[in-house]
Amino acid sequence: MIDAPATAGVSHFRHLPEATLDRLFLRRPEAITLDSPARRIAVALGATLYVPATRDDLTAVIRKRAGEGVTSMVIDLEDAVTDDDQHAALESAIATINELTEARWNALLLFVRVRAAEQITAIAGRLAPDHCLAGFVLPKFEAADGEASLEAVEAASQTAGRTLFAMPVLETAAVVHRETRDPELLQVREILNRHRDIVLAVRIGATDICGLFGIRRDRDVTIYDVRVASDVIASIVNMLGRSDDTGFVITGPVWEYFANHERMFAPTLRHTPFRESDAVVFRSQLVTRDLDGLLREIALDRANGITGKTVIHPGHVGIVHTLSCVTEEEYADALDITDRDGGGAQASSFRNKMNELKPHRNWALDVLDRAAVFGVAKHDVNFVDLLTAWAGE
Repeated sequence: MIDAPATAGVSHFRHLPEATLDRLFLRRPEAITLDSPARRIAVALGATLYVPATRDDLTAVIRKRAGEGVTSMVIDLEDAVTDDDQHAALESAIATINELTEARWNALLLFVRVRAAEQITAIAGRLAPDHCLAGFVLPKFEAADGEASLEAVEAASQTAGRTLFAMPVLETAAVVHRETRDPELLQVREILNRHRDIVLAVRIGATDICGLFGIRRDRDVTIYDVRVASDVIASIVNMLGRSDDTGFVITGPVWEYFANHERMFAPTLRHTPFRESDAVVFRSQLVTRDLDGLLREIALDRANGITGKTVIHPGHVGIVHTLSCVTEEEYADALDITDRDGGGAQASSFRNKMNELKPHRNWALDVLDRAAVFGVAKHDVNFVDLLTAWAGE
């Protein structure tokens, strides 16, 4: 691990040695700055790691995590902080942002999760000029009062002289309960569209969603196995994640587990790719730490139109990022699809599928964004190679 330098932008996998990057990547990840297109910034969030604002070593831990490959972090003033500690947490968040700004350090995308719109104003008014804060996470976002939070972020942007982004979190009963969900999501979509320039991504609060039904999902199941939760996620993606001018990037729900436990079900992680990469022991380590469940959930996130993920442990970050890397086959298909207009179909460059140019175009554009942010792996490099390189195995 190295301390990430003060740098203009975020670059995935830059903590790996040059020789490793040359071995793994056909096309290396690009640097993403706050001046990059908003969608690229949203994709670059990757695994967003939350940290309580009350940590004594807050500034140091943010720098450390960036040196380990973390590209987005959220200083949490909400669920991770007690009511009695709110004032101290707010002061700590402001001091940390100003310390990093003074050092001209901006090696990751840094956000603050607030409890109320008033905290946005309080923070914005006390930050140093040219500060490194990327924006705010807005928990329990609802149509009834969400617009006030977005307006506070816009006011903070005017104070800063540049765009500060907002990431609303959908997790309340109004979104979850079936009888109110569609009207609520329609109103939320209208509000977000009015403030589209500052809405970076929409986050899903799976823990709160499950909590409304007294559910805490086990490590042996994914969020998509919890039907009431997956139903909500499908509705959010359907209403807010469309590939048109009304859509937003939707980020994945948190994976809560990181320690060993007695398993009820057999691991779902195949042996073959680990044997081929001489990484059987590494597979056992992933299973022992319940990370095979995370791997499966990330694959299901992608299959359901979701980008990136909220994480609560730094050990999850490498898994999210390595599974976000684009394969050479995906990249070739995306280039073939976007290089032609007018529709039709053609065999892929790898001669193993048909690419239909109109239906697959939005997919291809998403792949090119991901390729720019996470890079393109060489043809003989698989996710096991990327994971073991990340872990230093």
